Amino acid sequence: MKTFTIQTKTHSAMIDITSHVTQVIQENEIEEGYVIVQSLHTTAGITVNENADPDVVTDFLRRLDEVYPWEHQKDLHMEGNTAAHLKTSTVGSSQTILVSGGKLVLGTWQGIYFCEFDGPRRNRSFVVKGVQT
Repeated sequence: MKTFTIQTKTHSAMIDITSHVTQVIQENEIEEGYVIVQSLHTTAGITVNENADPDVVTDFLRRLDEVYPWEHQKDLHMEGNTAAHLKTSTVGSSQTILVSGGKLVLGTWQGIYFCEFDGPRRNRSFVVKGVQT
């Protein structure tokens, strides 16, 4: 298992971490199996989505903001980041991706994203565990 730490620069962001995951596959010489990618935070998730058109990320984050507005008069959580917790629960905190022929099994336009919902933050971490089958 390998831990990666990244810095986020904005309140909400989707950072393509596909290369980080690929690095683990290569370092562990995984030919057939899978990887698990997991965020170590309650306000940041992991998803697989399109990585070709940056407007997809823009739309994705905007739509989540529409569903979960940052401020809501009935929120009780004293840190004030209830929306970030809800977004993370919706997106999920982990993904499992197949590996075949030493490569991630992803569609033409797919990438793996770390989703920041409560930034900016200096030390955001996620782990990648590769499993040979």
